[in-house]
Amino acid sequence: MKKILNGPEDYVNEMLEGLCAAHPEYFKRTAAQGRVLVRPDAPIAGKVGIVTGGGSGHLPVFTGYLGKGLLDACAIGDVFASPGVRLMTDAICAANGGAGVLRLYGNYGGDVMNFEMAAEIAEMQGIATTQVLVADDVASASLAERSKRRGVGGMIYCFKIAGAKADTMASLEEVTATAQKAADNCRTIGVALTPCTLPAVGHPTFTIGEGEMEIGMGIHGEPGVHRGPLRSADEIVKDMLEYLLADMPLVTGDRVSVLVNSLGATPLEELYISYRYLAREMKAKGVTIVQPLIGRYATSMEMTGMSITLCKLDEELETLLTAPCDCPFMRN
Repeated sequence: MKKILNGPEDYVNEMLEGLCAAHPEYFKRTAAQGRVLVRPDAPIAGKVGIVTGGGSGHLPVFTGYLGKGLLDACAIGDVFASPGVRLMTDAICAANGGAGVLRLYGNYGGDVMNFEMAAEIAEMQGIATTQVLVADDVASASLAERSKRRGVGGMIYCFKIAGAKADTMASLEEVTATAQKAADNCRTIGVALTPCTLPAVGHPTFTIGEGEMEIGMGIHGEPGVHRGPLRSADEIVKDMLEYLLADMPLVTGDRVSVLVNSLGATPLEELYISYRYLAREMKAKGVTIVQPLIGRYATSMEMTGMSITLCKLDEELETLLTAPCDCPFMRN
């Protein structure tokens, strides 16, 4: 294992210490070991609070998207491990400005179980809560079993759109409905070229041959849908796009946002090579791309690879996507 760290046991806490030292205007640590981050201005009276949570190792998800027009609090677990119930409860309480709290996070078993228990505790304290599970990874389950899919890059769109809706001082029911619509309109698929290494483990999470790639692999190394020889950028993106469009067809006149996301080690140059093909294909289909996102938005430590997310827009979703927001990792 070759990583820039001190002790593996200090990895997450020292990362959070550095993040807050660099961006104190955006992040404040609270709860046990500082494992809940909140906006310094949270809670905002009368505004629906939005919380997320999950394991570390995916920056900027989940931790980085706190700020104006985005999230209010985040519970943070160890690398690739769910935060506990107490941390999630603390995050809900920290975000509560009296208008209720939306729990908005990815569909992973430990996160779901812990957030549901945290919601029960919060509601006993008089805090109204709702939930939207992001389940956008088309490789992880069929369309007929969509509720079993993992949440990946689509979370970025849901955070942005729900955060903008909450900033209009909409009700908890309205913010939840809009977040759910955004989640329903997102589809993602990834491709991995190399594994990653968890600091506490010290060896790669899986193996993949030097000349191989795997389409559909999850951000924790979950198995994909096809492993084979490494191919050209255009061939890779063509296959990925076919999976996405088979699940969510697009027609002339549709408007979408496209996220081309590095899983950690893939450089921007290669992301733009991939986006070039996507942009050309969307234009040929008569589909308009709105506010594309290219960069590191949801990573898997130092994994080489990328994910592509399509977010199909209607008038409301597009207005909210392009509304102002401000955090260290996303600004409009």
